[in-house]
Amino acid sequence: MDDSRSHLRRGFNWLGGAALVAKGVDLATLFVVLLYLTKQQLGIASLVVAIGTVVEALDGLGTREALIQARSVSRAELDSLFWFILGAALLVGVLVLLAAPVLGATYGIAGMTVYFVAVAAKQPIVGAAVIPLALLNRDLQYERIAVVNLWSTFATALTRVALAIAGAGVWALVAAYLASGLYTLIGALIARPFRPRWRLRRVEIARLARFGAPAALANLLDQLVNNLHYLLIGWFYGPAELAVYRVAFTVAMEPAIAVSNLISRTALPVFVRTAAVTAELRRALSWSLRRLALLYGPYAAAAIVAAVPVTALLHDGRGHSYAAAAAPLELLAVAALLRVTAQLIYPLVVARGRPGVAARVSMATLAGLVAGIVIVGLRVTAPGGIVAAALVWVALYPPLLLWAGRYLRRQDLLGAGDLVRAFVAPTAGAIALGLGVSLVRAVTGPLDPRTDLAVVLGATALTYASLYRYGRRGDAISR
Repeated sequence: MDDSRSHLRRGFNWLGGAALVAKGVDLATLFVVLLYLTKQQLGIASLVVAIGTVVEALDGLGTREALIQARSVSRAELDSLFWFILGAALLVGVLVLLAAPVLGATYGIAGMTVYFVAVAAKQPIVGAAVIPLALLNRDLQYERIAVVNLWSTFATALTRVALAIAGAGVWALVAAYLASGLYTLIGALIARPFRPRWRLRRVEIARLARFGAPAALANLLDQLVNNLHYLLIGWFYGPAELAVYRVAFTVAMEPAIAVSNLISRTALPVFVRTAAVTAELRRALSWSLRRLALLYGPYAAAAIVAAVPVTALLHDGRGHSYAAAAAPLELLAVAALLRVTAQLIYPLVVARGRPGVAARVSMATLAGLVAGIVIVGLRVTAPGGIVAAALVWVALYPPLLLWAGRYLRRQDLLGAGDLVRAFVAPTAGAIALGLGVSLVRAVTGPLDPRTDLAVVLGATALTYASLYRYGRRGDAISR
């Protein structure tokens, strides 16, 4: 077993398992929170958190990626970099407070401005966690990163649910968003203690900052792709329709975003170590693609067949149904599978010292998404607008995948045969899952939503168990 695949397997197992548990907890607690919030409140909270998540992309200014790919980093550089990151984060927080009244007035939502205090307060907290988390990544400490992620997820989930039950309304999500940064910082400092000494010299951060600038732009663009659509949907259709769209996107696409983060945290440091040896990098890339397909493919199929029963069971604090989220959920599940496949290109180009390519790809993706949703917003009225917005996501990734395929072939890193081998088992599993659920529905007739959902969950568990055995057998053969 080569060392790179050993690191990848360990990272995917630990961080992938943690991501699956974390997203399961997030979805479960979101469904609980929906019972206590109105659609209006969920829509407002979604706008604030989306803006905050975009702002967070500036924290660290790309130095996380710079630290991971650097061949060596001195203690003096780490000290100077910490204060540089913290100062930048404080400045970003102040700018958020100054912009808050403008943002509130833009959406015309009374009282929205005060929620941005949480966004501003989170920036230095997240900034302080950048270096310990980057050092954990650099040292391939996947087990510790997984524990930090799980601790933060569970603590944030409990905070979110407790505040919702207490009647906190919008604050249930916004305050939990702030608390998640604090929980992550606490976990990171326990897992990788870092006590910075007072030292700030420009010469000691110059090389990391130069590499980090395009990486920061790529991060910002990636977060805009993840969140700007919320702002546009809220602008065109209002908070209540945004809440319906948010439910569909969360169920279908948030797990894909978790998988994308898994790619970045696991694959990037391994790709960096193998970038100079094309054959080794090719094997690491091929292995990563196969494992990603096995991880997300069945979930996408399950999200499609479960869309109707899941949304039929969901209601807001006033008893209004989220059934309208079913159609966009089905479309977004398809888009999510395409997205997960395309995202592997980002850590690859960064590992090869070309973060600018990642930034340009993100910029093109963002431009297509914004243009598509703006056209939808101007031409399609609610409730069809959120279905049309989901179609924009589906149309967004095929061109990117075509470009990525050509790039990989030119670099002699991946061919058509590798893609077929990566997706044949997950595709077979997804088809079997869909056919199995359809057969049960045909035999039994219309099912109660709870029973229907239980059938889907059972079929999904069987599919993952089968693919897990297949994956272990393939790993054994490749040794």
